[in-house]
Amino acid sequence: MNKMLLIQPGTLFKKIYPGALWNFSRTEKKIYLTFDDGPVPGLTDWILEVLEKFNAKATFFCVGANVLKYPDIFDRVKQSGHTVANHTMFHTRGLGTTVSDYMRETEECRGLVGNNLFRPPYGKIKRSQLRELLARGYRVVLWDVISYDYEKIEPRECAVKVIRNCRPGSIVLFHDNIKAERNVKYALPLMLKYFSEKGYSFSAITP
Repeated sequence: MNKMLLIQPGTLFKKIYPGALWNFSRTEKKIYLTFDDGPVPGLTDWILEVLEKFNAKATFFCVGANVLKYPDIFDRVKQSGHTVANHTMFHTRGLGTTVSDYMRETEECRGLVGNNLFRPPYGKIKRSQLRELLARGYRVVLWDVISYDYEKIEPRECAVKVIRNCRPGSIVLFHDNIKAERNVKYALPLMLKYFSEKGYSFSAITP
C-alpha cells in the first residue's frame, strides 16, 4: 500500500466540523460500531450474525436507495436491535452538491430511517450543509477510528490497525458494501473477540 491512511482524525478535522459527534465518553469500556452504505444481501446478513454471537449492537448508516431495494434486510437490522440511520438516498458527495439538493436527499432518507442520526458519505460536507443539518435537528455522527476496509489493504492490516487505535468511547467505521467484504469478514470477528475478552461492550448510537 503506497498512501498514508489516517486511522484517527486529527484535531484539525474536528475543528472543520464543529457540532459533529466524533466519540463518546472515554470513561466507560464501550465501543460504538458503525457500518456505512448498506443494506446489501449477503454481507449485511453476515454482519448481523457475527454481532449476535458477541451480543453486540451497532449503528447502520443506510443509503436510502438500498433500503428501498432490500427492505427485508433493512427490517432485519431493526428487528435485531440495531440502530438504523441516514447516509443520504444515493451516497451523494456533499462537496459537489448544493445545500438545497443535499438537504432534499437527506430528508428523503430520514423519512425511511425515521430518526435524526446522519453521517455524510465520504465523511465530507460543506460547512454550510453542516450548519443546515444541525439547524434542522440532525445529529451528525463521524468517527474516531476508520477501518479502511474498502481500501486495497491486507485483511490483517485492517484488523490490527483498528484494534490498536480503539479506546473507550470510540466510534468505529466499517462498511457493509461489497468492496469492503474481504476485510470486514476478517477484521470484525477478531475485533469483537479481542475487546469482548477485555471486558468491553458494543453499543448502538441512540437518536
